[in-house]
Amino acid sequence: MSNPESFIDEVTEEVRRDRLFAIFRKYGWIAVLAILAIVGGSVWTEWQKAKARASAEDFGDALLAALDAKTPEERQAALSAVPATPDQRVLQLLLASTDPAKDRKAALAALDALIADATAPQAYRDLATLRLVVILGKELPAAERQAALGPVAEAGRAFRPLAVEQLAYLALETGDRETALTGLRSLLQDQEAPVGLRRRAGQMLTALGEPPEPAAPADGAGEATGGDGAGN
Repeated sequence: MSNPESFIDEVTEEVRRDRLFAIFRKYGWIAVLAILAIVGGSVWTEWQKAKARASAEDFGDALLAALDAKTPEERQAALSAVPATPDQRVLQLLLASTDPAKDRKAALAALDALIADATAPQAYRDLATLRLVVILGKELPAAERQAALGPVAEAGRAFRPLAVEQLAYLALETGDRETALTGLRSLLQDQEAPVGLRRRAGQMLTALGEPPEPAAPADGAGEATGGDGAGN
């Protein structure tokens, strides 16, 4: 009985093998194509990454070379001449606005261009707004500065604490002391505000004669209260 059973097993195995080979011959090209697609996709992705990295390095080198120009005019001309993608143009404009003391007109023009660029990330446009307001100062009417800073100070914006600080200073400038105090006190409790900014807010409150934190009860008051309780 063992020989017939072995023969049947061998025949069954041979039939299975023949069927597998037939399926592979019929559909094997699909597997090969899938493997080629995966390998080709990986190669394409790595090539794209290398291309983007090389482009970023070339852009950075060109910016550094432009910043080495001797005069502000030459620096601005060199920066403007650097080819840039829409994303890179944001950095290009910010660099063009870094020297308002020597080239005020070009700095303000760069900030205006960035603020007006609807394709730029909102955080960079907010940063440009803050810089513009600080550079112009009282040259820009208080109402216009407040209108510009208001949206930047909204919840969820990247530079909200800085905008709140500038609005507090603006309120002091216009004589609105209570609004200024409220803004400065809010910064002391704002976990999103940098440590340096919170320190400045506390120092400003002290300079205004307002304690940054509620004062503790006087010793005499505490003793008086304790004495009343003992007496009762």
